[in-house]
Formats: sequence, structure tokens, C-alpha cells
Amino acid sequence: MHAPALPPLDTETLLLAYRSGIFPMADARDDTEVFWVEPRKRAVLPLDGFHCSRSLAKLLKQGRIAVTCNRAFDRVIAECAAPRPDHPGSWISHRLEDSYIDLHRAGHAHSLECWQDGELVGGLYGVGFGAVFCGESMFSRVPNASKVALAWLVAALRRARVLVLDCQFMTAHLASLGAVEIPQADYLKKIAAAGRTGARTLPEGYAALSSEAASLASSPGKVIAQSFIQTS
Repeated sequence: MHAPALPPLDTETLLLAYRSGIFPMADARDDTEVFWVEPRKRAVLPLDGFHCSRSLAKLLKQGRIAVTCNRAFDRVIAECAAPRPDHPGSWISHRLEDSYIDLHRAGHAHSLECWQDGELVGGLYGVGFGAVFCGESMFSRVPNASKVALAWLVAALRRARVLVLDCQFMTAHLASLGAVEIPQADYLKKIAAAGRTGARTLPEGYAALSSEAASLASSPGKVIAQSFIQTS
């Protein structure tokens, strides 16, 4: 007998959790229960410390991977939850997926999508409040698509005047891109201050980036690459 389906987590409960420095996870895709995580160490990516390699800068300038914002949130989270060769399970249960979709519809969760030849090949999603953006998960179906998505995220959040980009757990991939690990107590201080600070949303930062590129008669990818070169 299957366990009875449970409703999505309440939107306000989810936002309160993020403002308190905790986030939900599940043990499996079909798990109906969630547990709340408060890491002892927190990975954050300083928005002025993103490491953009020459190969990534070249890829951004070429524009072979187009990036959109909030065009396919449901598909991005489904792809993030899908099994991978090196990780057949998923912490994103169907219940959590529905919870983040509700949060997205309420205007608090956003996605970036990477497209190549009309196909969705990568992306990421996360939760925003105040001047904080909590990256939740990303996926890549072609080489470097997730790096492109993260570069766009950093560039858009800069223009949105966001102060904290939370990456939750440190990985070698994130470290190579400039993420650092800080104690949870320091993280709580950062989000307490930034959560009370006004900032624009990721979609607004994305729109500002697009407008900036148009005013310069350039492509957003070239503007992003140049901005990282100037701050490296």
C-alpha cells in the first residue's frame, strides 16, 4: 500500500525556513516526508568573486547557449530532480517539486534556462527574499551549460543588487567557480542583514542585463564576459 499523498509545503512556511537559514530535503523522489537541513558549514558565492575561465568567457561571447528567465520553471525543476548516472536518486521529491512550483507562482522562486538549437540543455532554480538568493539545484545536458547558467545568475544578481548568493553545500565544481565555505552562524548574520535590504528580483536583474546589452548594441553574453574580465 502506498503512503497517502501529502499536500505541498505552505509557501509562507518555506519562506520562513529560508529566512531562518534552513531548507527542506527528501530521502527519495517518491518520499512524502521532508526533513529540514541546517548545515554547519555553508557554501556561498561572493558576487564579486566569480571565477570566469577563458573558455567560459569565450562560450558566453559566442552565444551558442541562449539563456532565459522563468520561461520553463516546471521543466527545470523536473530536470534537476531526474536521475543522473552518478546520482540515481534525488532529494527533490514530487511533494517538494510541487512546493517549489507553488513558490514560483507566488513570485519567490525563479529559474534560468539554457537553450541550444531550441532544446532545453541546462538550467538552475532558487529562492529569493530581500537581497538574498538561495540556489537550489542545477542541471546540464551538454558540457558547460550549468556554468553558463551560473554566470548569467551572478551577472543578473549583481544588477539586482543582491548581496548573498547561497549555494548550500560546497562541491569541487562550486569551489572552482569561486564559492567559499563559511560557518552557519556567519551565514545567518549575512542573511539577517541582507534579508531586510531592498533588492530587485532575479527576473528584474535579468531584464536589466538585457537592457544594458541592448543599450551597448551588444549581446548579453558579451556584456557578462566583459564584466567578469573587468572584476577579475
